[in-house]
Amino acid sequence: MPEVTDTYTILLVEDHQDIAEMVFAYLENRGFELDYAPDGEIGLNLASEHESDAIGRDVMLPRRDGLTVCKALREESHDETPVLMLTARDTLEDKITGFNSGADDYLVKPFAIEELEARIRALVRRQFGKQKSDVLSVGDLTYDLNTLTVQRGGQELQLSPISLKLLKILMEASPKVVTRREIERLIWGDVLPDSDTLRSHMYNLRKCIDRPFRQPLLHTLPSNGYRLFSKHADA
Repeated sequence: MPEVTDTYTILLVEDHQDIAEMVFAYLENRGFELDYAPDGEIGLNLASEHESDAIGRDVMLPRRDGLTVCKALREESHDETPVLMLTARDTLEDKITGFNSGADDYLVKPFAIEELEARIRALVRRQFGKQKSDVLSVGDLTYDLNTLTVQRGGQELQLSPISLKLLKILMEASPKVVTRREIERLIWGDVLPDSDTLRSHMYNLRKCIDRPFRQPLLHTLPSNGYRLFSKHADA
């Protein structure tokens, strides 16, 4: 059994007492903290009032079904907490309906409790990843990884797809030096280009991010590689 590495708070919305008890016993033993709601109405209230890392809910629930609750969370409360649907309904149409209501994953009953844990952890990791900063910055240069927008000094720059890849590599490593061989491996894999290809792409990248500005950010270290850094930031 995998080791427990993180503690998460889970809201379980389930009207079958035996399933709820099984999930509670296992997940609490695995280090999770759990809240519980026996019907959709209570589940929606708890989800709105208390922050959870993920929500596991049945589809067929008393008072308010799981699909309606999920839709209300997304549309009314703008809650982006990951939702895992737990249901005996296993047709493709059922799954599509669940996803369209705002669910992030779908687990068909009966399920292995170990799979439930694995899916919850995967959902939480994915959500935490979204919350991390997706904007790289070096000096006055920024790169939004979501929109693929590059700006310097507030001015938007137009870069080719390969220039964007090169920029991402250099910004993530900044201020460290990245060798030519490492860059070539990350861009082209095992099929390495001729010796002038990378030099040409670096020339184009430098022309986009440095030429219009007084302070150069892209630096070439002969016989070593390249690095991206701001002298003002390092001063």
